[in-house]
Amino acid sequence: MSLFSSMNVSATGMTAQRLRMDTISENIANVNTTRGENGEPYRRKSVVFEEITQNNSFKSMLNSYLNDSSAGGVKVSSIYEDQSAFIQTYDPTHPDADEEGYVSMPNVNTIEEMTNLISANRSYEANITAFNATKSMISSALNIGK
Repeated sequence: MSLFSSMNVSATGMTAQRLRMDTISENIANVNTTRGENGEPYRRKSVVFEEITQNNSFKSMLNSYLNDSSAGGVKVSSIYEDQSAFIQTYDPTHPDADEEGYVSMPNVNTIEEMTNLISANRSYEANITAFNATKSMISSALNIGK
């Protein structure tokens, strides 16, 4: 794996973690949304990552050899809605309350979302550190020739 391939792996990791942070931010922003487009409360969304794998055809292997892009990386394979039950809260004055006074609130746990946000932020920082280390190695290699 070349230095540029390792930079590509870090870049794909940063892109995936940024999308994860955006999704978590959307969950936190909609923690009190009791009625969405479909008439139901907001459902928590989660991101699923997948390894970028190489195609084993001759053409793709030749291109990866010529372009030196044999490294994989990570990509977002899907974003799914959590189908767990909504949180029932007693508030008879709420406009979305049922006949018994209960309101269906989104299935978003703010503490869990903040924990996931910290995790995504640390993963993003780790990718930045790896990217900068690779950049520093390339710079040092260029300075050897001087």
